[in-house]
Amino acid sequence: METRPPLPPLTRETAAQKARGAEDAWNSRDPVRVAGAHSVDSRWRNRAEFFQGREAIIAFLKRKWARELDYRLIKEVWAFTDNRIAVRFAYEWHDDGGYWYRTHGNEQWEFNEAGLMHRREASINDVQIKESDRLFRWPLGARPNDHPG
Repeated sequence: METRPPLPPLTRETAAQKARGAEDAWNSRDPVRVAGAHSVDSRWRNRAEFFQGREAIIAFLKRKWARELDYRLIKEVWAFTDNRIAVRFAYEWHDDGGYWYRTHGNEQWEFNEAGLMHRREASINDVQIKESDRLFRWPLGARPNDHPG
């Protein structure tokens, strides 16, 4: 059986590990890597889109990162229980016209016994910003450990 440690029941420490692992995966902008942390039948709600399964997750993320360029993300645990985590997040990106955005949102995650996310629900809002107002300026990829959350 495929597993993705840490496994439920979650603690403050393991919930933070899950959130940072997700952040690092999303900052890689590798749809297959992100989808690999989800069960094969994972259900998603992202804004107004509803879909299910790893292949749908991969297709969604390919579309997302074709539009959201130079993407940099921070995720932070808001609350957790045995097999659920609520996170808040912010990320910055620009479109192909050079307009920058800061996107804020909340996600609710539910994990199966193998530690794979089998449900993700995300509420998200975009705010256009000036390039000079950007806060996330590390090189593309994982957020440096010394960069504040």
